Amino acid sequence: MAIILNHTIVPAHDKDASARFFAEIFGLRYEGPKGHFAPVQVNESLTLDFDNASSFDIHHYAFHVSDAEFNAIFERVKKAGIPYGSDPWHLENREINHWNDGRGVYFRDPNGHILELLTRT
Repeated sequence: MAIILNHTIVPAHDKDASARFFAEIFGLRYEGPKGHFAPVQVNESLTLDFDNASSFDIHHYAFHVSDAEFNAIFERVKKAGIPYGSDPWHLENREINHWNDGRGVYFRDPNGHILELLTRT
């Protein structure tokens, strides 16, 4: 059996608002809190469980997406006025990268976590 990441906890100042933000930007469904967490099903094998925390380190979450998914998500990022950048050191230069003959972009969620989209690994 292959090892597959099933879920991870994403610390947030407001788990409900953070889950809603993530779901809206990524074009996913958020059905509200379930138990202790505010889960967002990313795909058939991965759930992000948003959880309230008063303090936490900033995390980096990278998502390999298709070209069509990149276009749709990136359009929602721009429409929302979210600053974006071409790499983790330039998060607001309003550029994308073309590493490995693909496209990539970085932006922050409301908690400061760095979200990355890439079309080629």
